[in-house]
Formats: sequence, structure tokens, C-alpha cells
Amino acid sequence: MRDETVRLALPAAGEATERPISIAILAMGGQGGGVLTDWIVQLAENHGWVAQSTSVPGVAQRTGATIYYIETMPPLDGRKPILSLMPTPGDVDVVMAAEFMEAGRSILRGLVTPDRTTLIASNHRSFAIGEKIAPGNGVADPGAVTGAIGVAAKTEIIFDMNALAIAHGSVISAAMFGALAATGVLPFDRDSYLSVIRAGGKGAKASVETFEAAFDRTRAGAPEAVELPRAEESEKSRAPATLDAELAKLLERAKQELPDSALSLAQAGLKKVVDFQDIAYGAEYLDVLGALHAADRGAGGIDRSFAFTQTAAKYLANAMTYDDVIRVADLKTRTSRRARIEGELELVQGQVLQTTEFMHPRLEEIMGMLPVSFGRWLDTKPRLMGWLDRRINRGRRVRTYSLPWFLVLYAVGGLRGMRRRSRRHAIETAHRDEWLKAATEAIRTNYQLGVEILQCRRLVKGYSDTHSRGLSKFDRTLATIKLVAQREDAADWARRLREAALKDGPGKELDGVIQTIKSFA
Repeated sequence: MRDETVRLALPAAGEATERPISIAILAMGGQGGGVLTDWIVQLAENHGWVAQSTSVPGVAQRTGATIYYIETMPPLDGRKPILSLMPTPGDVDVVMAAEFMEAGRSILRGLVTPDRTTLIASNHRSFAIGEKIAPGNGVADPGAVTGAIGVAAKTEIIFDMNALAIAHGSVISAAMFGALAATGVLPFDRDSYLSVIRAGGKGAKASVETFEAAFDRTRAGAPEAVELPRAEESEKSRAPATLDAELAKLLERAKQELPDSALSLAQAGLKKVVDFQDIAYGAEYLDVLGALHAADRGAGGIDRSFAFTQTAAKYLANAMTYDDVIRVADLKTRTSRRARIEGELELVQGQVLQTTEFMHPRLEEIMGMLPVSFGRWLDTKPRLMGWLDRRINRGRRVRTYSLPWFLVLYAVGGLRGMRRRSRRHAIETAHRDEWLKAATEAIRTNYQLGVEILQCRRLVKGYSDTHSRGLSKFDRTLATIKLVAQREDAADWARRLREAALKDGPGKELDGVIQTIKSFA
């Protein structure tokens, strides 16, 4: 967890009433930014103040937070003040950010200033779409935000308000309301805040508990231990004692055949492979990994803590659990997925969950489910392929939990018994074997190069177009590695190629490294 900060200097009651008190709230969908805004407005009006709120919506989920803005003050000499509709840089008293990087964005916008602003922010992360879709690790570095907060804000209250809210069965807006009350920026007592929450009726009890915890946490200024609810375990990720006997035998086999340094990764990979397909597929995973470990021993891997086997244990499992139509349908109809969504939305009894998802299967994905021979026959019929593509390759909005669509997805997810005879599986297996052959041949003369080739599997991930782009980068990277395989610095060049491919989606940086290699290879 990031550093927690509570640097608080309480103002005297009644301060800052000769001019409006301005509050900016940055929150995403589902975090209760609108409710928090209504609470603050109601709080002010309950004391005879004039309050005005506006909002500027963000664009979709995690591509932008909604900015709520409030100005409030008591009437002067019976006259109502004229209040602003938007925050002005350098003129905001309180900034409340429901996510850590949103706090950073508020600083960049100039809303947080050292002579004036109290910054209240949760230090948890909700990753932006740009962070999630990056080919490699696209998570933004929070260090710049952490450093900026201590300089930019007059007062800062930073801790994991989301975890605190979850622990008390509420949402982050209640925690932020408690932190606001503890700062004393608004000259109203604690009971006034609580009365506003209690007037909300449904869900008020959990919100009050969250408010109280955040208020005490802010005033105390010391980190508070928050016990988070445990994520639901999948049937294939529990302790070996609770697994069926066949999987337990495979786990024991892994313990007997593989080095200690690779065991934890191998057992995790084994569970993933079995969850993807079946016990027989798990045995195949151990067979292939065992052959790679034998090559590792022959290449002197014991002197390197069997780094080759460790890397293979992870990336072989990823290669064997590719995302096909069957896998996607299976995951979307699992009980654990629905339970996770219900938990994230904090559904209560009597509420109904319905999800609409955008699905865009390509003809290649549908053909991948066909038997190998039939798929090859279709490849020889371009006109038929074109006719099918025009009818299949289009987006669909699927109501996952409506009975018709759920039955369709459930039936497709149940086709895993056909997977190992499918066209897609044959293609994936051939591609996997070619990759492992290249890595195994490399360690005979350059051990680290073999490890780097295994790590190139990071480039292949996802589904549909995402998978195609990653696979193209992977193939180009391996082809270029062959050009430098005889050089002493081949492993360094392989690492540069992989990192370049991971950095940007379009692949321009990868093109640059490839051109450099071709200039001297």
C-alpha cells in the first residue's frame, strides 16, 4: 500500500464565511460522487447557507472522472450570493479525489494549491483503460503523485478510504464525507453530518459506520488496520487437501519431478491448465515442462537455479490456456463471476442484476472451434468464407444473464471436450512447440538467450484482434532474434526487442529495433 498521510490543521469554527467555500469532488461511476455532493449541499442548507452544485461528467468507465463542484456560504445581510459554476485554478478550498491518480490530475489542473487547498484522497488505484490495454505493464507510476501532494496541498488527508468503506459494507463517498467532517473546513459539528446521512434511509447504517471510522481515522492520524473481505476462491485454486484426488496426484508429481525453485510456479500453472481444460491436459503440461527441465539440466541450469525451468513453468501455462470462444463463454457464465460483480456493485436483497456486454467474434474465432479437417476444407473455399464473414464478423450486444443468451454462452462454454480436436488447438499447439524448440536450442549455447525467448510469450495475450496483434509482434520478435542468435550479446538484443514490443501498441518502437538489428546482422 502507498504511504498514508494525515497532515491536519483544524480551522476555527466559522472561518472562511466572508467568501464562498469551494469544494471539488473527482469521482468515477459507482463511487457515490453525486450522493456525496447532495450530502454536502443538504448539510449547508440545513444550517441556512446557500449552496450550489454542478457536475461535468467523465467519459465512460475509467477514461475520465466526473467533476462535481460545490460553492456554499451563508447569506450576507439577507442577500443571496452569486456562486460560480466551475472550479477556478488556485481558488478551491477542498479537493476530494475518490482514486489516487485522480488526485494527481487535480494537481495538474491547478485545483490544489499550497496556500489554500485541503486535499482529501484515497490512495487505492482503479486502473484506467489505457493502463489495462497496454501490451506490457502499463500501470502508471504513482510516485510523481505522492511527491506532488506533499508540495501542492496546504493540508492532506490520504489513506485507503475504499478499503475502509468495503470493510464496513458501504461506498467510498461515506468515508470521504467523514474525512471532510474531521477537517473542520465546514463549520458544522459531527452530528450535523450524521443527521444528513441518516435522513437517506436505506443503507444509512453502513454509511454511518463508514463515516465514523473515517472521521476517527482522520482525527487520529494513525494508520488503521482494515480487514478486507477475502476474494472468492475458484474451485481449482484451493489447498491440495480439498482438490479431487487426480489433481492432488499431479501436484505431488510436480513436487517429485521439478526443482524447488520452480515448484510454486509449476503448481500454479498446473491448476490454471486443469481449470482451462481437464486433468489430462494438466498431465500434458507436466510432460512438456518435464522435458524442458531435462534440457535445462543438460545445459547447466543447476548453476543458475534452473531459471529456464522457472520461466517455462509460468509461460508454458499461459501458452496452453489461450483465450478462445469456449473459454470466453465459460468465464462469462461462471457463478463466481456473477458473485464478484454483485459484490463490486454492492447489491442488496431485492435488487436485480442485468449486464449487457459487447461481443465481436471474428470468423477466425468461430472457425477455431471446428474440427481440424473441416477447418482446413473451409480454408479452400474463399467465397464461402467471405459469405460467412459478412454474417459473423459484427458486434453484438449480449445480455449475459437473460435466459436465451445465458443458455447459448453456457452451451458454448460446455464444448471444452471438443477443444483438443479443434482447429484453434492445433494451431496453438504447433505455435507453442515451435517457440519451445527455439528456446531449447538456444540454451545449449546461450543459456540466457533461451530464457529471454521464453519470456517473449508475454507478447501473446487476449482475444480476437488483441491476440492477433500480440501474435504478430511475437512472430516478428522471434524471427529477428534468429538474426543475432550467434552473437555474444544476443540475449540483450532479445530483451530489447521484447521490451520495445511491450511498450507501444502500434509497434513503432519495435520497428526501430528491428531496423537497427538488420543494419548490422
